[in-house]
Amino acid sequence: MFYLAPMSTAFIFPGQGSQAPGMGKGLYVAFGASREVFQEIDEALGEKLSKLIFEGPAEELTLTANAQPALMAVSLAAMRALEKEFGVGVSRASFVAGHSLGEYSALAAAGALTIADAARLLRTRGNAMQAAVPVGQGAMAALIGKVDVALAEEIAAKGAAAGPCVVANDNNVGNVVISGSKAGIDAALAYAKEKGARAIALNVSAPFHSPLMQPAADAMAEALAQATITPLIVPVVANVTARPTNEPTSVRKLLVEQVTGRVRWRESIEWMATEGGISRFVEVGAGKQLSGMVKRNAPDAEALALNEAADLEAFAKTI
Repeated sequence: MFYLAPMSTAFIFPGQGSQAPGMGKGLYVAFGASREVFQEIDEALGEKLSKLIFEGPAEELTLTANAQPALMAVSLAAMRALEKEFGVGVSRASFVAGHSLGEYSALAAAGALTIADAARLLRTRGNAMQAAVPVGQGAMAALIGKVDVALAEEIAAKGAAAGPCVVANDNNVGNVVISGSKAGIDAALAYAKEKGARAIALNVSAPFHSPLMQPAADAMAEALAQATITPLIVPVVANVTARPTNEPTSVRKLLVEQVTGRVRWRESIEWMATEGGISRFVEVGAGKQLSGMVKRNAPDAEALALNEAADLEAFAKTI
């Protein structure tokens, strides 16, 4: 079966929250291949997103419709440079995976989507997710500390008595995110306190990965129906199943389900580290959030992040 490839590396791609003004600027300066990616995305969107990525302001970059294609741009700029400048392509890995919007970065890296199409889809996704729920009616919260997914599900179920509330991101033990209506999240936070769980309300603009995102899922179903998705060079471990696929029909379906579904990141990393035989996870793009999660979910595996030009060169020497 395809997931028994002999290589032991997985490329993983960050999601929203990793953005910061100036990200990717070093890649742009150092590599012509990276500059091409930023130019492709600017042309696809009909605006200078690269200027916002490099210069900010942070408030504008953080807007969902901007942050999603921006983070993909930095990830693909790094991947393009890794391949063109150092001869290390995605085919050197057994799997790709991405956290939420990072799944689009993973798919573009694996050849399922063009970079231009991925940028346009993410702009549509960001706008649709923002528009799905009026500001102030939705909320998200992080359950941290000695919290596993079973306790998080219990807390979310208590919250759901007051309004929609579900587990949205199972990142790792001690980092599980719930999402839903403000009333549901408020009730969940009160119950979390009773259970002795630490809970932090998140400063987000919408209740991502919850049933309240159904209007956005409908919008993405329409957009993805028109998108060209080709067979992947290497399989993607999908957010909603925590299992690999390389079939375009499956990818299209899972991307729609992902909008309202749980990001099963802990399960994805655990599966790759055990059943998938992965011993090295390489985070490609902005930040190091996923690398930290890998260390908690697969402590015996190596985790590294490729953010800057020097990171790419150092990594290429290990291949």
